Amino acid sequence: MTRDEIKSFCAALPHATHVVQWGGSDVYKIGGKLFAVVGMGGNADAVTFKTSHLAFEILSDSPGLRPAPYLASRGLKWIQHYGPPGLTDQSLRDHIRASYDMVAAGLTRKLRAELGLG
Repeated sequence: MTRDEIKSFCAALPHATHVVQWGGSDVYKIGGKLFAVVGMGGNADAVTFKTSHLAFEILSDSPGLRPAPYLASRGLKWIQHYGPPGLTDQSLRDHIRASYDMVAAGLTRKLRAELGLG
């Protein structure tokens, strides 16, 4: 996926917000909480997303993927897709959506209700 395709996918998720921070990275949030970053770590095409513990263990050693700089070093389960071969486009979309879903599930009940997330 291109940077523009990743940004369009993230922006299309319900209630996703976008800010530019951390030296020009495109940061996507739900309810004010981070679910994806495009362009972090000096790589304009890198995309960083939250994972489950199991996915983190599997993806950490995959070519083109690594524990996300800064986030993973603090014990958080975040992966950065930084180069080939990496994930297929569909797999990358699936992982970004899973990140979004995990973050949304962690929001307070009140905020989830305000956003219409059940």
